[in-house]
Parts: sequence; C-alpha cells; structure tokens
Amino acid sequence: MTPEDILAAARSAIGTPFRHQGREAGKALDCAGLAVYVADKVGAEYQDSPGYAARPSGGLLESALDAQTGLERVFEMQPGDLLLMRFMGDPQHLAIYAGETIIHAFAAGRKVCEHRLDDVWRARIVRIYRFRGIS
Repeated sequence: MTPEDILAAARSAIGTPFRHQGREAGKALDCAGLAVYVADKVGAEYQDSPGYAARPSGGLLESALDAQTGLERVFEMQPGDLLLMRFMGDPQHLAIYAGETIIHAFAAGRKVCEHRLDDVWRARIVRIYRFRGIS
C-alpha cells in the first residue's frame, strides 16, 4: 500500500453524498465511513465502530482511532495520512491529507469533496494518523 493508493481510493469516492454512518461509496458516506472505505480498498487493517453520535464527544473518536491496530499516531503529515479534526469542543471529524488539499465527507458540503488545506482547516487538526504498512 502506498500513499498514492490511499489517495486514489479516497478520490474514487468524491461526489458521494454525505450521510451520517454511511459506508458505501457512490451511495452515502460520512467522514468515518470514508476512512473505513479507504482502509478496505487498500487492504489496511481496521475495525469499524458503527452506532456513534453525529457529534462524538468525550474523546470517543480519538479513542477509537488510538485503538485501531492498523493506524499509528505520527507527528509530521505526509499524503495519505488520516487527520483528526475539531470544529468546537471534542475532535469529531476526519479527513485524508493529500498534500495541499484534504479529502473528506463533509456534512456542510453534503458530499465527499477535495479542497485546499488552508489555514482555517489546518488549525482544526488535532492528531495525525498513518496507515501501518505504507511503503
């Protein structure tokens, strides 16, 4: 698995409508669903955790990511990394870093999209995770 494989998988879902707990590219995805879809497409190990709230609280999303055996926390971003983000309060959003852009299923945008990682979005990043086994 390479960063290019991860980005190709993420980009294949662009345009998929946003739906909380969606798990099917082309039909419906949320930000966690996009991460699950990408992990599945590239053969990365993951454990899905359905049944979460639309706005996870109490550190739930971060704890779920830390428990993933197929992910590791890193401190420098590289394309293909999974970004944990916060809008207000607890971190509650995921995006895939693609260099100068991010790919994510965004409720406000109502679909999976790719756009520039500007200073506003960069300030939302709380943690960086990398799929294990990237070559």
